[in-house]
Amino acid sequence: MKKYIIQSIRLTLVLIVLLCILYPLSIALAGKFSKGNGDGEKITKNGKVVGYALLGQSFTSPEYFWGRPSAVGYNAAGSAGSNKGPSNEDYLKSVSDRIDTLLKYNPTIKKADIPADMVTASGSGLDPNISEQGAIIQIKRIAAIRKIDERKITELVVKHTDGPFLGLFGPSSINVLKLNIALDELK
Repeated sequence: MKKYIIQSIRLTLVLIVLLCILYPLSIALAGKFSKGNGDGEKITKNGKVVGYALLGQSFTSPEYFWGRPSAVGYNAAGSAGSNKGPSNEDYLKSVSDRIDTLLKYNPTIKKADIPADMVTASGSGLDPNISEQGAIIQIKRIAAIRKIDERKITELVVKHTDGPFLGLFGPSSINVLKLNIALDELK
């Protein structure tokens, strides 16, 4: 019995050193070699930090591209999904309301043209990206409000579209904050 207790204590100490000291230090060190030195990639405008590349923000003004909805109000401290299933009445009402809002502000699109990412929140509630189709359906609205040729905005969308990871994994996406900053700079 004493033999097993001593082995358990040794194993516990080894795991504490590995998992509570060495692993967190290695992750922190790896972060220092990433964009933003482990603090996240900051996005600046006129020398002022306006957001982070991996955190979504709320854009509700019609002259901007809108991002993916958030179940947590874009609060990074409370990152989470809604945990509501597709048969939940509250969830269905939220999605229906989002569809109605998109159709109201983008009268030239059809309900079938709306991609799912524009009306459903991500698992984290903080997704900073939308699909290419999510940006395309908003071009007419933005061009009309800003009185800019649609082709210029389409070129901007194409320029800010990131392809799939390693060219294979996942869909193309667009960072909404970066796109809206570029839109403001468009004359």
